Amino acid sequence: MATTNRHDFSRGMVCACLLGMVFGVSAQQNYPVRPVKIIVPSVPGGGTDSSTRFVTAKLDEFLGQRVIVENRAGAASIIGSEMVARSAPDGYTLLAAISTITIQPSIQKKLSFDVLKDFAPISQFVVLPNMLVGHPSLAPKTIKELIAFVKARPGQLEFASAGTGSNLHLCMELFLTMTGLKMVHVPYKGAGQAIADLTAGYVPFMVTNMITGTRQVNAGRLHAYGVTSAKRSDAAPNLPTIAEQGVPGYDAVQWYGLMAPAGTPRDIVAKLHKGVVFALQDATVRERFRNGGAEPIGNTPEEFAAVVRTDLAKWAKVVRAAGLAPK
Repeated sequence: MATTNRHDFSRGMVCACLLGMVFGVSAQQNYPVRPVKIIVPSVPGGGTDSSTRFVTAKLDEFLGQRVIVENRAGAASIIGSEMVARSAPDGYTLLAAISTITIQPSIQKKLSFDVLKDFAPISQFVVLPNMLVGHPSLAPKTIKELIAFVKARPGQLEFASAGTGSNLHLCMELFLTMTGLKMVHVPYKGAGQAIADLTAGYVPFMVTNMITGTRQVNAGRLHAYGVTSAKRSDAAPNLPTIAEQGVPGYDAVQWYGLMAPAGTPRDIVAKLHKGVVFALQDATVRERFRNGGAEPIGNTPEEFAAVVRTDLAKWAKVVRAAGLAPK
């Protein structure tokens, strides 16, 4: 009798495991069966938040479920990123990733997550070039004149940024490294405060995003020196790149994209990728991005992963060259 009970128990366990596998596969095939949440690791209204909401306007249509955007700002986007890294890999909690995530490992002494091991890249939304700008009262008007101007005053001039380790900060550090210039970094608690002091003339230079920079330049409050991307921006086609003005190879951009926790089933990642591509093919979504100088991407998970690996190595090199000690 005991033997029969053991056999019955074993058969029951096998059946339970098989049923679990069947239901698991079924859940993946029917994904999503409830609302999907995207964590934006910054405050509402910023670039990460806006780009995510542009995409989710069409992503929920593709998925057939609500896509909820939840802002979890703090610690330079680390809090929101950590939350997703520790979430269940089931496709229901995703990260609106920003390129800063590839800088943080080099800046932060102890990071609670591993960018390569704890996330599954899905797709980049857009690539957004920045703009090197200065106060209009300054004598130099081109990149070559700017280089000569700063070189004659080593360590005497300042540049502002949205904060130590921000994309805007590292874009300027890359420029200084490639040109051999020395300037003093003045970090602010956000790009808004930095722009305000720049337009007021308290600091002479900074790198800012295309949307803010173009608006201030058109108003006559700032002077534009060049675009930080390898090619010119559609938002300012007459503004030369920094690379074509005597700094060959200079290329430093921001990007926004979508990631899931590592271990998320591949078919769910593939479906989410198709949803991002669907959203980016929408004419209204594309127009919104391009009006802000952003280029829609929609690359594959593998291509996005390659971008992440390349950027991690690139920014680690810049951080070392700039002597930026981890916190």
